[in-house]
Amino acid sequence: MAIGRLDEDSEGLLLLTTDGKLSEKVRSKSIEKEYYAEVDGVIDNKAIEQLQNGVEIGINGKKYLTKKCKAKAIANPNFPERAVRVRNHRLTSWVSIIVSEGKFRQVRKMTAAVGFPTLRLVRVRIGGLQIGALSPGKVIEVNHDFNEVFS
Repeated sequence: MAIGRLDEDSEGLLLLTTDGKLSEKVRSKSIEKEYYAEVDGVIDNKAIEQLQNGVEIGINGKKYLTKKCKAKAIANPNFPERAVRVRNHRLTSWVSIIVSEGKFRQVRKMTAAVGFPTLRLVRVRIGGLQIGALSPGKVIEVNHDFNEVFS
């Protein structure tokens, strides 16, 4: 089973397991998930600060204030090109967002709430596991002591 989800428009690290306890732990709020988002426009310090302090988004038709998170502008990570590229005629920038909760399309909603809609979203880290140089569509078996990786 997959631990967590990536929506159809998102990319990145996805863990598969048959260990129900591990799945529950990774999905819990105790494990950080890091995303790199390419956003429409050049993100500014005000928007970064808003992301860090929590923003109001809609979840199931109700208003929800996201928890505080870690966010910072980053250089273009130079990921391989996507098969389907979002057309954009403006400047874009990248932001790293680290959350421990996982609401439906949360990161996309967060960046839109601060005026910088997400054009591309890549999950790069779950707990201590990083995507590194893993190519799209590739799979590796991880033989770690998960108590160390997800503590």
